[in-house]
Amino acid sequence: MSANVVRRRLEDAAMKQRVMIVEDEFLIALDVADTVESMGLTVSGFASGRMHALSLAPNADIALVDVNLSDGPTGPSIGRELAERFGVTVIFMTANPEQLEGHPNGSLGVLTKPVMPHSIEETLDYALANRLGGIAAVPRDLQIFRHVHHLQPH
Repeated sequence: MSANVVRRRLEDAAMKQRVMIVEDEFLIALDVADTVESMGLTVSGFASGRMHALSLAPNADIALVDVNLSDGPTGPSIGRELAERFGVTVIFMTANPEQLEGHPNGSLGVLTKPVMPHSIEETLDYALANRLGGIAAVPRDLQIFRHVHHLQPH
């Protein structure tokens, strides 16, 4: 199989990945959604707290998760559950990355707010490659927790 065929298959699979945004600040969530959709990806839903995030989890492949949400600092436990129960690739976006110490189980890493659109794009490219067995450079703005590798999307 040529490299072009493999690349095309990865690109096709990447475009089918669905991104959930777990953020309680509506304008930030909309800005992130614009960035996700400009990449040709689908936003599968928005959640501002634990119950809604978990109800949307079966329809998500990747989640961008804030730490402090409408129901308190529930982001770390939401991220762990999304990764462990649903196989979602979790990326935290927070102004308080220190709140994640000891909580990153199953999460890819953290972007420190404020996050520029190009950082979200680079991080999503990295997450997609990670999920689909591709290769991508670790984005400069992403603090990696540990290597998480998914060969098969759920």
